[in-house]
Amino acid sequence: MKAKTSLLVLLGALSLVSCGGGSSKIEDEPITITDMISRSVEIKPGSYKRVVCIGAGALRLYSYVGDVSLLSGVEDIDNESLSSRPKMFDGTARPYVMAHRDFLKSLPSCGVGGPNAQTAEEEKILSCNPDIVISEYEDVTKADALQSKLGVPVITTSYGPKGVFDDRAKSSLQMLGKVFAKETKATSLVSFIESERADISHRTEGVLTENQPKTYICGLGNWGTTNQYSTAQDYEPFNVAHIRDVVTDLPTNGIQTIDKEKFVSLGSAMDVMIIDAAAVKNIKPTFSADDFASSKAWNIGQVYLQMAYNAYYTNLEIALANTWYCAKAVYPSLFNDVDIDTNTNEITTAFLGQALANEIKEYPNSYGGYQKINTGTFFA
Repeated sequence: MKAKTSLLVLLGALSLVSCGGGSSKIEDEPITITDMISRSVEIKPGSYKRVVCIGAGALRLYSYVGDVSLLSGVEDIDNESLSSRPKMFDGTARPYVMAHRDFLKSLPSCGVGGPNAQTAEEEKILSCNPDIVISEYEDVTKADALQSKLGVPVITTSYGPKGVFDDRAKSSLQMLGKVFAKETKATSLVSFIESERADISHRTEGVLTENQPKTYICGLGNWGTTNQYSTAQDYEPFNVAHIRDVVTDLPTNGIQTIDKEKFVSLGSAMDVMIIDAAAVKNIKPTFSADDFASSKAWNIGQVYLQMAYNAYYTNLEIALANTWYCAKAVYPSLFNDVDIDTNTNEITTAFLGQALANEIKEYPNSYGGYQKINTGTFFA
């Protein structure tokens, strides 16, 4: 079992889910809020009955806090009943779709959605007759124009570069809590994230730098293909878990691609390799053991698989579960009380009210779930 404090926060979150999210008192008078792109928007908290979410990740954030039954439309990418729609993420787990797929299938279209659709479809949104729109299109001019066209508030959210641990993501959750009079639920979820972070960090904070295995993270990506050369510098889960990143001298931080020569040069320093499952489908077709021959981690069998967490933006709950798994892979003795499936179920329950670990593992691009990779057979 994990730390007692984390479980207490979880139990609080569960009770809020069962009670409808701990809704705050509905305000009689409008108030003005500042959304995540610094727009001032007048709202009436808790008054909204027809909600539309547009852009990568908007529906996901709303589903963590808001009442999904209030949706009056859904983007085609999230409606699995449609034969003609963007399907590039269908093989990858998106827990918010998994938790609500039957209801999402029943909704009319508010636009195509997906990474190739970067413009709000006004006419389709209008046809859904929303009384509020939650948007992930982070453009002030376009947000103002859409709000003027629709005549209803358009509230813009943001994830930020650090995913589940980013202050912008947490601020977005709290903002949605205010808009929909779910402030208690939003605060509980943010507290859960912070408690999880503190638990992981506390377990590993005493490890001396010289005893921290140098770890290579790869397979990370947002919009395009990815492989063993896609990595990250200043990877936030590593920062939280006090994991020493073998990549330290790139000119910029964040997810990026290095060349083969750089990968080879880092190989002898790699004590542990963690591969994001998003890369497996790209590595398998042309796999050669020679491609990894320079990696110490590969040669000594210290290679692990984390779950793909970027699928129409970031699955925050999977990103959090990944952080636990990375920490357990690198520091097994410090996390021997943590069962990753139990842990994942606790996290998805806190975010979405459902235990989804088994379903996440069943997705094709999960390749059986969290695991230590057999380097001799996994890609064969």
